[in-house]
Amino acid sequence: MSDGPDGTKQPGADEKDTPASGSASSGGADQPSTGSADVTTPGEGMPPGAAVDTDRPTPEGASTSTPDKASGTTGAGVAPTMDVAQEAQEAGGQQVVQAPEGRAPLDIVAVREGMFGTQDTGDTSGFGGLVRTIAMPGQSERPYGSYFDEIVDVLAEVLSEAGVAFDDAVEKVVVFRDELTLYVRREHLKLIARSMRDDQDLRFEICQGVNGVHYPTDTGRELHAIYPLTSITHSRQARLEVAVSDADPHIPSITEIYPANNWHEREAWDFFGIIFDGHPGLSRIQMPDDWPGHPQRKDYPLGGIEVEYKGATIPAPDERRAYK
Repeated sequence: MSDGPDGTKQPGADEKDTPASGSASSGGADQPSTGSADVTTPGEGMPPGAAVDTDRPTPEGASTSTPDKASGTTGAGVAPTMDVAQEAQEAGGQQVVQAPEGRAPLDIVAVREGMFGTQDTGDTSGFGGLVRTIAMPGQSERPYGSYFDEIVDVLAEVLSEAGVAFDDAVEKVVVFRDELTLYVRREHLKLIARSMRDDQDLRFEICQGVNGVHYPTDTGRELHAIYPLTSITHSRQARLEVAVSDADPHIPSITEIYPANNWHEREAWDFFGIIFDGHPGLSRIQMPDDWPGHPQRKDYPLGGIEVEYKGATIPAPDERRAYK
């Protein structure tokens, strides 16, 4: 410090614009530390191969673009999923779903416009102007809560022992409505299903079947197969989910691991057209063998027959009056 013209103390040349450094104790108890800080590396304290959520708020000035992941976009070469939601918001969407703060972006499946078959303002009810975003929950962050972290950690350890990295076998981990869902790549489905059943710390003895779902607008991932698992030993539940395309609807059969899935896989093939490779007898279970198509797909025509009711004839669903 040096004396100024008026006798006050002025900082010297070597003291100007010098940031404070060191620990908090060097500057007094009320002074915040601006020196070295503890930096946690993503994945620190987690088992090898465990899923690491690297989605964090973007620092000011950094790029906001995101890579095209299978779990974060609706197909290759498209914009990040949040751009779809922003476009819907700009279009006047009343139900645009935004990701909670600190969470990964949601998977935007589709943006629907209008209602009752109309997409313009000619509908005097006003419903024609609706814009609705159809979104699926995205990657969850740790801690997942409940016993979910333990399941993921144990599975990551078992896969590592088998020579498979967790991130190579599992696309993402989602906790939604108190349910744990592991999005599994189909080539690793049998290994994960067997590990979930046989490992003593997992012991999911029961698979309650397989459910088919069809998302026509989820490009490259139109068909989903969902396996609800139950552990009687540990009183726990989890789900495995596999997504494949319409063009390549093949998923390995797990009947050798969970034999009761025999009938459920036949039903998923019958109604959704998912082909379970290695199934001992994949054939239709409810529809006739020569039935064309798969009735529960959303692109399947309504069909139907006319019905007589008290002297009136009700046309088949696909022949009734439509708004378009």
